[in-house]
Amino acid sequence: MLFLLQESCQCLFKLVCFYPPWFSTCNGAAQEPPPPQVPVGSEAPGLLSSDETHKVYRQKLEEVTSLQTACSSSIHRQKKTLRDLKHSLQRCKPRATPEEFALIEQISTQIKERQNAFFDMEAYLPKKNGLYLNLVLGNVNVTLLSNQAKFAYKDEYEKFKLYLTIILLLGAVACRFILHYRVTDEVFNFLLVWYYCTLTIRESILISNGSRIKGWWVSHHYVSTFLSGVMLTWPDGLMYQMFRSQFLAFSIFQSCVQFLQYYYQRGCLYRLRALGERNHLDLTVEGFQSWMWRGLTFLLPFLFCGHFWQLYNAITLFELSRHEECKEWQVCVLAFTFLLLFLGNFLTTLKVVHTKLQKNKDKMKKL
Repeated sequence: MLFLLQESCQCLFKLVCFYPPWFSTCNGAAQEPPPPQVPVGSEAPGLLSSDETHKVYRQKLEEVTSLQTACSSSIHRQKKTLRDLKHSLQRCKPRATPEEFALIEQISTQIKERQNAFFDMEAYLPKKNGLYLNLVLGNVNVTLLSNQAKFAYKDEYEKFKLYLTIILLLGAVACRFILHYRVTDEVFNFLLVWYYCTLTIRESILISNGSRIKGWWVSHHYVSTFLSGVMLTWPDGLMYQMFRSQFLAFSIFQSCVQFLQYYYQRGCLYRLRALGERNHLDLTVEGFQSWMWRGLTFLLPFLFCGHFWQLYNAITLFELSRHEECKEWQVCVLAFTFLLLFLGNFLTTLKVVHTKLQKNKDKMKKL
């Protein structure tokens, strides 16, 4: 077993230390090629003609493409080696001595660090789109090569969320108190469908570029898209009118909470990025995450209120589904969808709060 551990250490050492010369370009912003040597000519001293400049550009572009392919292949091979090494270490654990177990834990930590490094490298390399992006955009490369382009796209995403949240808030207020027409309700619901569809596409592109948003807060927008689509197809009638005011009031409250979250999360993220505690591509979310613990706990009552309002919507719709005049399938589907949103949001937020409290308790015990 000791021999196997030694081999594992040697393998990991090779992965960490021996990279091809071009490999460092993957871990960080894509390095710009050196400027072409500009010959001094009689017609335009010190400048290349446009044809020559374009020719050099095409050559450099081919070199970049070749480097991307080689880098992706190398990362794929090394990730496979790390997986095999990890499985070998797992087999060694049950029979390991205390010294060997400590060595296994040390190697496992280094493997995890290398996997995180590979994740950062792949953010600057072309990759296959997921199923959703393939269905929407096709097999198009959505990887942005420079940090500047990534940050600009992320900022545009954040501004899009802010502007649409304000528009949805105004739309919900208008539909609730001023415009009592089915047509305006359909426009509002269509805007919700378009908003959540656009969010899912933009988030998928950001994930392809290294953003670490994951888990329920990604799935949440897919569920919200489905819910808004069902609301859009719900025909006007007694059941719709009985639920309309409650849904619009919920939309007003949700937009207000999302605006508060965006405003305070953006400031918190800016402060944590300056301290080096958060990634530059971290996004604001419609929920609560561990990094929000310092400074944003005052948002928790509003979040829990929104979660329980979703439960209240589900209960109301279940009661409407038992009404003698209820014939629309949308009522039951919306009830289950609101219940799913409540369970996902509430349990995820509760898990984050419990984990953070447990960590704080462990820290106090150590002191």
